[in-house]
Amino acid sequence: MLAGFSDSADVDRPFDFGQSAEDAVGLLRYLGIGKADFLGYSNGGHIAIEIALRHPEAVRKLVVESAMFDRGGSDPGFWRGFESAKLADMPAELSEAYLKTAPRPQDLPVFFNKSVARMRAFKGWTRDEIRSILAPTLVLVGDRDIVRPEHAVEMVRLLPHARLAVLPDTDHMAIVDRAGLVCPIVESFLDAPIPK
Repeated sequence: MLAGFSDSADVDRPFDFGQSAEDAVGLLRYLGIGKADFLGYSNGGHIAIEIALRHPEAVRKLVVESAMFDRGGSDPGFWRGFESAKLADMPAELSEAYLKTAPRPQDLPVFFNKSVARMRAFKGWTRDEIRSILAPTLVLVGDRDIVRPEHAVEMVRLLPHARLAVLPDTDHMAIVDRAGLVCPIVESFLDAPIPK
């Protein structure tokens, strides 16, 4: 579990994509799993990218859903929104999920503030870093996502072994409710032979 997410209680440190990547790989090692497929949605996609860069030996295939590799992946207004973000601005789906699963629901404001701080500090990765990811990768976005479809196309062109899926009539929050579309695409990608 990543500290501060789902059933895992928060710890006294800022959220950091690199630390989350280390937490995930540390869990795999603890469980004796040498290589795995990683699917990351939104900030989870950023963590998946970080895992692929830091621990390529641990990645069989990668699914990056609704995530960007640099700040150019979204409209400037998206980034400005973090400068004045308040807990009341948090999407209801996210706050409800946190309150339902967190061992300490009262930590929601701390979770929110750490999440905002992480996004304010987001720099992303260079194009050369993205080119260095050799794991087969599926880049999945909605056509009305916070991640611009053109950015997803650029990411696919940078990655040596990548596929792109763009879901129609889908924004950043709706994509999680489109399991009927997403699951077959992801399953087909994961089941396909690994390119040599």
